[in-house]
Amino acid sequence: MPLRISASIAAAQSNCLQETIKELEESKVDFIHFDLEDGKFVESSGLSIKQISDLRQFASIPFETHLMVFEPESLIEDLVKAGVNRIAVHYESLLYPRAVLRKITEAGAVAGLAFNPVTAVPFANLTYLLQFLSFVLILTTEPECKAPPFLKEILEKVRVGKQHSPLNKLEWIVDGGVSSENIKMISDAGADTVVIGRALFKQGNIKDNVEAIRSRVK
Repeated sequence: MPLRISASIAAAQSNCLQETIKELEESKVDFIHFDLEDGKFVESSGLSIKQISDLRQFASIPFETHLMVFEPESLIEDLVKAGVNRIAVHYESLLYPRAVLRKITEAGAVAGLAFNPVTAVPFANLTYLLQFLSFVLILTTEPECKAPPFLKEILEKVRVGKQHSPLNKLEWIVDGGVSSENIKMISDAGADTVVIGRALFKQGNIKDNVEAIRSRVK
């Protein structure tokens, strides 16, 4: 299956999101990606659930939300009502990950676990979550500056995960600092999907940027 692209809307100009989403869909990206922060887990800078709901009418492709928050379970039902199809919650924020993943799936969305760069993925211990877990999101940057560097060493988590049965049946996503320069490396590590922000919106030409990225992994 070709590498899928999830467009991180946080990198787009906030004053023309409707037009941007339409252009992303025309450029045949696979998902629209929204970050939601609570100002505690990480500094808050993303959109609100209401804004996500307002934008839903402008695209038919799936919306996914990456919850960088504590107590993410409180947001799940509202996100699904807003039209979000896929929800990633952070392993570091959960006392009972199975219960939260179950809540996501029972609400009607696809559930995923996200991991910060510093966190070792407990590969053996994820198997008890597989009833409700569909994807794993691996962060390859830290919020240390405005444009944090891509941490290629973190791709080892993806390589191991794709070789670890039965976790290799999950969708593995790489998020952070993805560009046309490192996309081949990410694909070779086994990623199924990449979240791309700045590299999709540079110079204001989304379609050409999408094509340039896809051309590197054909």
